Amino acid sequence: MTENFTNAGVYLIQTFFGIYFILIMVRFLMQVARVDFYNPLCQGIVKVTDPAIKPLRRILPTVRGVDFATLTVAFIVQLIAVVLVMLIVGGYPFLPEYIAWVFLGMFSIIFDIYFFALLVMVISSWIAPYSNHPALSLINQLTEPLCKPARKLLPPMGGIDFSIILVFVFISLIDNFLVIQPMAKMLGVPGGLILGL
Repeated sequence: MTENFTNAGVYLIQTFFGIYFILIMVRFLMQVARVDFYNPLCQGIVKVTDPAIKPLRRILPTVRGVDFATLTVAFIVQLIAVVLVMLIVGGYPFLPEYIAWVFLGMFSIIFDIYFFALLVMVISSWIAPYSNHPALSLINQLTEPLCKPARKLLPPMGGIDFSIILVFVFISLIDNFLVIQPMAKMLGVPGGLILGL
C-alpha cells in the first residue's frame, strides 16, 4: 500500500512540474525563434509562465536572444521536481549529480519539443494543409529555424518538403545515439525520473 502512495506522489509531481517545465521551455524556444507573440496560444503561455519569470528578469538579462531568466526558472522547476521525487522514493535530498541530470533533461526536452512539433507539422500538412490555426502557426514558427537550413540542403521537390526528414534524423541521432541518451547512462539518471529521459 505504501508503494502505491509513493508511486502516486511521484506521478503527481512529475505531471504537474512536467507540464509547467514544458511550458517554460516552449516559451524559451518561442523567444529564440522570435514567434508572433500576438498569437493567442503564445499569450496564454506567457500569461501562465510570467509570474515565475518576471521577478528574475530584473536580475538576469536577455543576451543575444537567450533569455537567461526563463532558463533559470526551467532549471529551478526541474530541480525541485527531482529533489521531491528523490525524497519520496527514499533517496538523498540533494546530490551534485542532480544538477547534471537537470541540465541534461533541459536539452532533452528541447529535442522532444522539436520532434513532436515536426510530427504535428507533417500530419497537419496532410490533414489541413491550408489551416491558419494558432497552434499550427506557432508550430511552424517554432520549427522554422531548424527547417530553413535543412531546406538549403534538400529543397522541396514536387511540392513536398523532404527537408523535415533531415531534421528528424538529426534530432534522433543527437537524442538517441550521440549525446542525450549516452550521457544519461553515463550520469546514471534513473529511468523515468526526468521528463524527456
